[in-house]
Parts: sequence; C-alpha cells; structure tokens
Amino acid sequence: MEPAVLGGKLASALVAPLVKRLFATGGPGAGLVDRPVRLTRLVSFRGEQRTLGDAEVRGLAGRLVADSLASPGEPPFPRDEETAVADALAARLLALGDLEMDDVQAVRLGHRELAARLRTAAGPWDGFSADAGHFLDTATEWACLHVLEFFTRRSTFVARTLVSQTRDQADLIARVDELITRVPRPDARDTAFERRYLPYVAERHDHLTIFGVDLRDSPDRWPLEVAYLSLEATAEEDRAPLPGDHAERDRTVRLPAEDALTSHDRVLLRGDAGSGKTTLVQWLAVTTARDGARIPYVLPLRTLTRADVLPAPAAFLTAVGCPFTPPEGWAERVLGAGRGLVLVDGLDEIPAAERHRTRDWLLALIRAYPGNRWLLTSRPTAVRPDWLAAEGFRELALTPMRQPDVTTFVRRWHEAARAPEYEPRLLDSLNTKRDLARLATNPLMCGLICALHRERRGYLPTGRKELYDAALTMLLARRDRERGMEAVELGEEAQLELLQRLAYALVLSGRTEMETATAEGIVERALPSVASAAGQGDAATVLRELLLRSGLLRRPAEGTLEFVHRTFQDYLGARYAVEEGHLDVIAGHAGDTQWEDVIRMAVAHARPGERAALLRRLLAADTPRLTLLALACLEHATALDPAVRAEVEARAATLIPPASTPDAKALAEAGPLVLELLPGPEGLTDAEAHGVTVTASLLAEREPAGALAVLRRFRDHPSLDVRRQLVGTWDRFEALRYATEVLDHLDRTDLFLTCRTEAQREALPEMGPWTHLAFLGAHRAADITARVADPGAVEELHIVNNTEMTELGDLPGCFTSLRLLLIDCHEVRDLEPLKQIPLTSLLISRTAGLTGLPALSSLTHLTVATPLPGSRLTTALPTDAPLRYLYLGEDAVAGTGLRGLSHWETLQALYLAPITPLTAGDWAEIQRLPDLTILGVHSSLLDGIGSMPTLPGIEDLFLTSLEGDEDLSVLASRLPGVRAVALSASDASLDGARFTALFPGADVTLD
Repeated sequence: MEPAVLGGKLASALVAPLVKRLFATGGPGAGLVDRPVRLTRLVSFRGEQRTLGDAEVRGLAGRLVADSLASPGEPPFPRDEETAVADALAARLLALGDLEMDDVQAVRLGHRELAARLRTAAGPWDGFSADAGHFLDTATEWACLHVLEFFTRRSTFVARTLVSQTRDQADLIARVDELITRVPRPDARDTAFERRYLPYVAERHDHLTIFGVDLRDSPDRWPLEVAYLSLEATAEEDRAPLPGDHAERDRTVRLPAEDALTSHDRVLLRGDAGSGKTTLVQWLAVTTARDGARIPYVLPLRTLTRADVLPAPAAFLTAVGCPFTPPEGWAERVLGAGRGLVLVDGLDEIPAAERHRTRDWLLALIRAYPGNRWLLTSRPTAVRPDWLAAEGFRELALTPMRQPDVTTFVRRWHEAARAPEYEPRLLDSLNTKRDLARLATNPLMCGLICALHRERRGYLPTGRKELYDAALTMLLARRDRERGMEAVELGEEAQLELLQRLAYALVLSGRTEMETATAEGIVERALPSVASAAGQGDAATVLRELLLRSGLLRRPAEGTLEFVHRTFQDYLGARYAVEEGHLDVIAGHAGDTQWEDVIRMAVAHARPGERAALLRRLLAADTPRLTLLALACLEHATALDPAVRAEVEARAATLIPPASTPDAKALAEAGPLVLELLPGPEGLTDAEAHGVTVTASLLAEREPAGALAVLRRFRDHPSLDVRRQLVGTWDRFEALRYATEVLDHLDRTDLFLTCRTEAQREALPEMGPWTHLAFLGAHRAADITARVADPGAVEELHIVNNTEMTELGDLPGCFTSLRLLLIDCHEVRDLEPLKQIPLTSLLISRTAGLTGLPALSSLTHLTVATPLPGSRLTTALPTDAPLRYLYLGEDAVAGTGLRGLSHWETLQALYLAPITPLTAGDWAEIQRLPDLTILGVHSSLLDGIGSMPTLPGIEDLFLTSLEGDEDLSVLASRLPGVRAVALSASDASLDGARFTALFPGADVTLD
C-alpha cells in the first residue's frame, strides 16, 4: 500500500485516544523528591495505579486495527491478518512497561528510535505479509509519536526537563572549568597581553615634534591630541550616478584624513613631504589603541626593509622594536579574526627596486588575513595611480593646508611655545605676503616659519631656499645641551659639511635610513678635510654630536639614523652635489620621482651657468613630466639665462592650456607659477577651459589669491563642465568671498550647489536663488530652511551624510513642490511630515526608518535603497501615488519581494538592484504592469532570470555592473519588443559585437 494511503489509515483521531488511555495521569512538579519517573510508573497497566489490564490494551489495539480496515478506500493489508496484526501491536504497546527509561529520556530518543526499541522488546513476529508488516511498523511509529507528544504535555515534563538540563549543564560547566584550570585558554593569554600592548602603543605614539619648538626653553615633544591638526583627504569617486540623477554631480569626495578608514578597509594615502602622513599614522594608532576595538600595528617601511625578508605577522613587534613578547600565534589570531589595523608608513622612503617586493608582501598579508584594515602612505609620485587599485585599495590624497588650518596651527604653535606676542604679527605676514603664504602649505613648513619668526623676532626670509637656509642656521646654531654631556664644539659650516655628505649618500642609495656604522665611515673619511671637526674626537664622537646638537638627525632605532624629514635630506644632498659638480648625476636621475625635490633644490643652489645646463638636460628628455619639472624649477632660479627661461616657458606652452583633467593635474604639479601662464577664457575650447579651471582649483590651497583671479575669469563660461568645476572647488576658498565673486554669477542650469560647512550655508542668503541645492554633512533642518533665500525657487534638494537631522518637520513650511534625496541620514525615522509638500520625486538610502512613506501620495518618482517594512509593497509604499518611476536597490525588498507591485499600474520605468534574486511570483507582478516600457536590471539578478516571463511591452533595457561573460540569451528571447539596450560594467570590458548579435533589432550601447 502507498505510504500516503497508509498515513490516512492511521490518522491522529485513531491513535491519540488510544495513547491517552495507555498512561496514568500524574501530579504536577518535577519529581525531585522521588527516584526518576520510569515508564513503568507512567503506564496505566502496571503498578498500583493500574486502570487497564493486558486484555484492555489488546482490545484497544484491536479497535485501532479494525478502524483502519473499516476506513474508506483500499485496506492497508489483507483482512485475514487482522487478529495477528492486532496481537503484535498490543505486544509492542505492552512493552512500554518494560523499558528502563524515564519520559525525558524517551523524548530525547525520538519516536522512530522508541518504536525500534518496542519492536526489540516485544520480540520478533513472523508470518506477516509485506503490507501487514509495513502497517504494523508504521502504526508503532505513529503510536510512539503520540506517546512522546503525550509526555511533553504532562505538567511534570517541562519541570523535569529543566531540572535534567540544569544538572547536565552544571556537570558540563564543572568539567570545562576543570579543563580551563589545567590548560589556560589562548584568548585569556591574548587578552592579558593586549592589556599591556595597547597602552604601550598609545604612549609610544602619543607625541610629535614640531620643528623649531624645541628651541630655547620650549618642550621638544607635544601631546598628540594638542598638536594634531585634522587635515583633509580627497578622492575621485568612481561610482555611477544613481538612477534618476538629473545631472552628473562633482565626484570629488572630501573627508577628514583621520576618517580615511571608516568607509573603506584598504586605503593608499598619498601626500607631499611634510604633509602629515606619519602624524596621521600616529593619530590612528593612538586613537585605535585607546578605543580597543582593533589592534594597531605601526610598520615604518624604512625600518622593515633593512632586513632581507619583510616580517610575517609574528615578527611585526620585533621588527619595530617593541619590547613585549606576545603569546605564540597571537598576531595570527588577531589578523585571522579581522581585528587588526595595519599602518604601513613611507612607501616612498624605500628604493624603487624594493617596492614590488613590498607590494607582494603586503598583498600576501591581505589575502591571507581578509577583514582587517590597511593603510599605506606614500608621496604622490612614488607609484602609479592604479598601483593597488585591483586589490580594492581606495586612493586618497592629503590636501595642502588651507588658510584656516594655517591659522589654527600658528595659534597652537605659539600657545605651546609660550610665545603669544609673536602670533598676531606672523598671522598678518601670512595674510599679506604672497611668497611667505605660498610656503605655508604643510605642518613642516608652518612649524619652520613659526620657529624662524620667533627666533628672528618677527623677521622672515621670502624664498624657499632662503627659508631653508635660515632654518638650518637656526637649527645648527643651538647651544643647549643636556647636563653631563661631553662638550664638543662644531661650527655651523662644519655641521653642514658633514650633514650634506650623509644626505647625499642617502640620496644616492635611494633610502632614508642609514646604518650607524655606515654613517661613521662617511664622517671618518670627511674629518681630514673638515678642519674644525678634525680635533673634536673620532668619527663616532662627532656623529653623536651631530645627532645631539644639529636637530636634523634622529635615531629611529638602535643602530640606525635618519634625517628628521626627507625635505632636509633632499635639500642638503642637492647642496653637496652642486658643490662637488655632480650635476650630471643629478640630471641622470631625473626620471626617478624620488629625485624631484633634489633637482629643484639643485637649481636653487647652482650658479647661473649650471642652472642653464641642468634645465637644458631636463628639456632634452622631451617628456611632459620633465618639461613641467623644468618649469617648476624656474621659481628657484633667481638668476638664469633669459634664453633658457624663454625655452622652458615655450616648451611648457605646449602643455598649457591642459586639454584634459589628467593634463591639468600634471600641470598643477609645477606649482603656483603656472597660474601666471594660464590663458582664457577667450580662445579656448570647452575642454581647454575646463582644464584651466581644474589646474587653478588644484593650486587654490597654495595660492588662493592667484587661483581666485583665474577662476573669476571663467564665471560667465557657458560650458557645463566648467561651471561644475567652479561649483566643486568652493571648499578651497573663503566661503563668502568665493560665493559673491564666482558662484553668484554662474548660469544655474543643470547645476547643483553643495554646502558642506556652516560658513557655506551662511553664505547662501548673499546669493540669488539656486534651484538645485545639496547639503552634505551635519545640518539641521531648521538651519537649512533659515538660509534658503527663496524656498519656492528650490526644485531639488539633496541631504547627504547628515547626523544632525532627526526630523523633517521644518521642511514643509519652507519648500513647495520639490524633488528630495536623503542618503546616509541615519537619524531620520519619520517621513510623514513630507506629506505636506507635493513631493514629485524622492530618493532614500540608508536612513533609520521609512515610517510615513505610505502617506506621500504625490510621488511620481521613487528610489528606495533601505529595507522596506512589512511583507508586501502595498503596505510599505504609497498606494495612492501615481508612480511612473521606481528604483528598488540593495536590500529594499529583502522582506517584501515584489509582492503587490502590480498595484501601481501607472509605472513606466522600473529599476531593480536587490541583493536577493527574483522569484517567479516577482516576475509575474512585473508582467501585470500595463504601461511598463523601461526595465533596469542589476547583474546580480541574472542568475534567476530563467523564471522571467515574456514582457512584450519593454522597449528600453538597462543592465548594470556586468562582468562581461553573462549569458543574456534568455533576456533577448523574453523581451521581443526591446528597441534600446544600455549595458554597463564597472571593471570588465564588454564585447559589443556579441551583445549586438543578441539584440539584432535594438540599438545597443556599451559603457
């Protein structure tokens, strides 16, 4: 007999009453005062509570068998076997009284194992047909299932189960505790070690030296939280515009440098010499160590590459001189759990030949230990832009200090140096003297300027070379010594002679660190020719004096030394090369980006004839970079053959105006001198005009007045790219001045104005109305509405990355018809106040909640990338809204699917990018949309495309994030009416011919 039929014969209505009568009713409680409740005490046909005898049990079994045979349909077994089957079933039920177990143990067995034990206890029963044997076994299992159900319903069972579990758990805990006492847990040892290591990291890196502050009676080390200055990092965002974007917005992302790792786990941070890269590494290490959420490792490459083999995780601490010994395997466990913050500092400070080895080492670590956070720092030109892009590294660049940053730095410096009387005079000089302001672009130069200003009692040099000369004189003329030190007198010239030889040796080797023994050898060879140093002791003594007194050398680890900053190394190395007539050597390394500053400083040190020869060598290479390098050198060439200067400027003219954004960025590397050469806007193509504005924007931090003068000329330019560039560079200038002199004059068509700061927001009323506004960052709704000059003129409003906005109640009283975008507004929970505005378009992504969304009945365009509540779209979205465009992204429909989508019969365009595949039911909802002609599908949905029905009404198809090898033949067959297909891939190259062949009747475009 079929199992389904047999199951019907043994319905619960037959078995349950039988089982209920087999057992006596017990009292409540857990049975703790007596021995375990065995089954022999529960059955009703044993013991003092007997209510059924053997005859009664056999009668019950016979009734169940007879009822099964009497039920409609085919009998489960031949009728002539009825008595034998009933006797066998009774014997198995009576065997319940013979099992040595309690009810809790029986439930743990399960009904099938309990039935097997009853079969064994009752003994074999031969002579049945196959159907009869099958019925008997199945009836036994169904009876056991109801037996166990009966046990679990008894009032004592739950209590007895809890008691049993408690006893088992107590026994297990005791055994585990005993095991722990015998074998200490690795995580306990790790935790104990981290309690020592994290404070050590915080203490070791919680200070920095700002050059010049250690003069006279000032402290030589500052607490990091006092001295740290938050700078800005930028990145070119590569995401595609969200569906429904009316114009491609400025994709340059700006963020505080210390937030570099908040949204990306892998970052390559570029920055010029002295820009604060190492200080940022210290800040991240200290704050992470104090927070305790991750374990920081600070790995300076200049130290690591001294060994032949870069360290494995187990050797990280030893390689950087940490005095603690971690438990065996600790570093692997930290990285294996994804708890590490690995800060690799100074890629540019190792020779170019070792960078590929370093890259392989770093990538091997990342692949072996995913889930950690990784930061690598480098000078901008040390490696090509895409050096780590394939491995998921986001590239950020430290921007030069802006005027507010410089002001903050100067005030902190004078406060720490206890010299407040010099602060106002220096700030006045920085605001009025162009050459001086051009130098104050990073913490290193600001520190030098502050120190020189105080040391010279308010008088400063103007040029870069003169500034370094003055800084060296200041540093080398120090006479303060620690008490008890051996007195060795070295003059300024003697120190310079020895320091520049050390610097040149490092420059030639391509390194920034030197073994002490190597440095002693260089000093020893130089001593005979340095008269004032020859009688001051042996090479080791003189070198120790340089370390103690010059202020230019330091010992990063035992047995090594380095210059306090790479800039001093390059400056002194170039000085020695020029003195020794090694201009050919310098020119021969012009192709190496590590030598760029050396070449610039060599031009500054050289005599006019030598300068001319060196610049001609750069021009002879006939490469854009070296031509721009020659142009950058001109600012250091005080005296130069006019013909050579003219030739350099003529060759540079082929690069000016820049024809593209990469050309503009390359041009800006030449420095602020470029601003004087930038033409236009008359006579320029739109692309050239855009390139000029990009160049001027990049130079704004270094020369804001000159950059503003260039950009002001383009404020009436009609090109959309030019106007976007002018809007996007607002952050680089004083907000109100730039708003009134540039922004207020722009044609607003297709243009968004983005406010990031309070100062920019305050400048809004000083301009005419803008139709497209974006507020990025912390802005309260009341602050936005208070500064919008003409609320009725605003057609589109974007609010992005806002942690201050918790409610939207202030918006309805300010704006009328509106398109609204809310992204990363994690505190916004209720959208219902927006129902007072006739919203036509709404985009929501990563908000706290979507309460009130169904009330927005005026929407025609809706984009949602936040989880929708409920189980159907009709409960989560406004059912009264005449939606024509709908975008559902990320996990928006994880809980709802597309159930109820067909309610919106007005839909004409549907874009889908969920993280879960579509079901046949979802596709059926799409099929029922009568006006749908545009369909957008993310590549993640293509795996389930087989359940897609034919959609003859679709005319435009958009496929995004393709890998390039997808099989789209199903789409082609299911969309017979498609007339236009747009395909896009982020990283893959698409085969246009293949896709065109799939859609022969459509216009196929590839992005």
